[in-house]
Amino acid sequence: MKHQDLSYAIIGCAMTVHQILGNGFQEVIYQRALALELEREGISYFREFEMPIFYRGVQIGKRRVDFLIEGIFSVELKATIELENIHLAQGLNYLEIQNLENGLLINFGARSLQYKRLLNKKFSP
Repeated sequence: MKHQDLSYAIIGCAMTVHQILGNGFQEVIYQRALALELEREGISYFREFEMPIFYRGVQIGKRRVDFLIEGIFSVELKATIELENIHLAQGLNYLEIQNLENGLLINFGARSLQYKRLLNKKFSP
């Protein structure tokens, strides 16, 4: 996986947040805590990064990814009992919209931190 070191660093930050807070909070609480951990690790990010959505060359809307890390890596957070396929589809859509190669889907809502690495098969350098 490309950007493996960055992926490990982000997962490490998420694990720290989950160890300290546990599960049961709203997503925004984890988002704020993860932002603090990323800053502590010197990882640059945009929080709630807005991405335009185009259909046949016409902008038809906007979506926000929870984190755009170092301008190259998407991170979508959840705070649910279990990750579902719709969450995975959402994370992959964000990668495709921005033409990013890699990302993470992180769930703080389970008893143990859950994460899935995402790979955009439509990525074009």
